[in-house]
This record gives sequence, structure tokens and C-alpha cells, in this order.
Amino acid sequence: MTAMMKAAVFVAPGRIEIADKPIPDVGPNDALVRITTTTICGTDIHILKGEYPVAPGLTVGHEPVGVIEKLGSAVAGYREGQRVIAGAICPNFNSYAAQDGAPSQDGSYLVPQGLCGCHGYKATAGWRFGNLIDGTQAEYVLVPDAQANLAPIPDGLTDEQVLMCPDIMSTGFKGAENANIRIGDVVAVFAQGPIGLCATAGARLSGATTIIAIDGNPHRLDIARKLGADVALNFRECDVVDEIMKLTGGRGVDASIEALGTQSTFASALRVLKPGGTLSSLGVYSEDLTLPLSAFAAGLGDHKINTALCPGGKERMRRLINVLESGRLDLGLLVTHQFKLDDIVAAYELFANQRDNVLKVAVKPH
Repeated sequence: MTAMMKAAVFVAPGRIEIADKPIPDVGPNDALVRITTTTICGTDIHILKGEYPVAPGLTVGHEPVGVIEKLGSAVAGYREGQRVIAGAICPNFNSYAAQDGAPSQDGSYLVPQGLCGCHGYKATAGWRFGNLIDGTQAEYVLVPDAQANLAPIPDGLTDEQVLMCPDIMSTGFKGAENANIRIGDVVAVFAQGPIGLCATAGARLSGATTIIAIDGNPHRLDIARKLGADVALNFRECDVVDEIMKLTGGRGVDASIEALGTQSTFASALRVLKPGGTLSSLGVYSEDLTLPLSAFAAGLGDHKINTALCPGGKERMRRLINVLESGRLDLGLLVTHQFKLDDIVAAYELFANQRDNVLKVAVKPH
């Protein structure tokens, strides 16, 4: 008899449900990981709403924390029973994109025509969990190319402390890295959801000495201060662009990070940027963007606009874990709610509607 597991699957726009699925077979390069903790990402909400297409019946989720249940015959350097994470992006590092320095796009040109409604190309093919293959909101997940993607969890760190590493922390830090931050810079971070909060922390670790956090939620602005923000602006209480220009003496910020994915935040992030500054875009956009002419200086402002998909792989995960193990940052405070896998529909409802000051939920399958 085939062994079965519970998994949260995408059914149709507006419907993610618990279903029974077979526990995956393990190939030579794979690892079967028993999930101890996972979470819901803002991208999963885009999937739920039908704004980002995936195949019906796909197990969703891409942030795994767990224990190796079974190793493929070709996977060396790990052991069954070991606590591990894997990045939301799990490249095999053999593709043209990976060898050209963009492992997050691993395999982007190899997606079959029409898969997930992507018309033969998907610019996020390094993101496989809950996108191209079954994801992590389940009792077990099959990690492909496991030797390249598994990272051990030190004994002193809890599941909740490392839960941000696979995606949120990696993405937020990439926002700071892509912002070209130098020691002494002034940086504005638009939106203080989990990714924006990690971008704020990453900006502080990168050497920015004035970090301006923008959000409309006072609770999130308080968390931003704890993670390194020097100034917190509530866009419901002031004109953020005017306030930032006053704070910088009219110069504008050295870098801005957009962490929401809306036209208004993108435009504001560009409007506060100094000539020659960098806009680092992290948001997942569901509509076309337009560039405000004056803020873009008609294309003559020497601006840089960088976009990013979070880096994955075991070396990236090792570095992020090092930051947490050093004690310089505690992201466990972002985990505000806990649910059983059986109750994940309620978890989605809470997270999608941003009730009860939710930041991230811990989902426990077992």
C-alpha cells in the first residue's frame, strides 16, 4: 500500500485545501525531508488569488524546516535524522543561468510550453517548491539536488529562528545587497512586512547609518525600529516623499528598497532617490508598472533599478544561519502565530487579511 501524507494544494483561485497525496519516492540526488515547521509567504497569497499561476493540485509553500527522513544514494555529507533547511530557490547549478551568475533563474528556459500558464518561459524557474514541483506545506517534501541545497541547522537554533532563512531573510537581505549600500548611506525601505523588515535589518548590517522605514501599521513600524530603523514614517500621517526630502536636506536617499509590489510604493521609492542612486525592487507585482517622468529624470538621472529573486543554495543558507547564530539578529520575533497543518485554511485567511498584527505564521504538520 502506498504511504500517504497530508498536503495543502492549490485547487482554483480562492481555494487552497488539505488533501491526501502519496509520500514522494526518493531519487539518487534527492532527499525526503519531514517538515517540522513551514510558513505562508506573500507569494502564496498571490497564488491563492490566482494572480500567479500554478498547476491545480500542486502542493504550495516554499519555506522548509525539517528533518532528513531519507537520503538519495548519490547524496553525500548529510545523514538521516539531521535537522536541515533548504532555500525556497533550489537550483542544481548546472544550467546556463546558474553558470552565468544567476542561479535563482536556474532552468528558466526549460519550462515546458504552457506549464502553469507561463507560455513556455518562467523567469523564476529556480523557484521550484510550490511553483514547478510540490512544495512544503505538507508533512513531507522532496528536496531536489539535495547536496546543493540542504543546510544543517545548528543545535542552538529553534525552528522559528531559522524559519525566515529559506525565503524572507534571503530576499530581504538581497534587497539590501542589490541597493549597493555603502557605510554611512541613507536608505529608505518602503513597506515593513516580513520582507521589508528583513531588508531593514540587512541595510543596518550592510553599513547604512540612517534607515527610514515606511509603513501604515504602527506595530510593524515598532518592529522596524527593533531591527535597525532610525526613522519610522507612517504614510497615513504624513506625505512620505516630502518628509524624506526634508530629512535629507533635499538630496534624496542613497538607496531605496521597495518591498510591497505596488505602483504607488515603486513610484515613491523612485521619487525620493538621489541622482545616481539605486532603487532595489523586491515586490511581486501583479499589474504593469509605469515610471513617473519627473522622478525618472526623463532617463537622465543615472538611476539604477535592480530586481531580485531570493538567492538559494546551501552556501546562501549557511551565511544566513551564521548571522542568526552570531546573535546579531533574532528573526524569531517575526513569527507571531502558530497553526497545525490541518488548520492551514484558517491560517491563510488570517495572513491574507493581515488580521491580529500577523507577520508570519508557523505551520506545524506533525
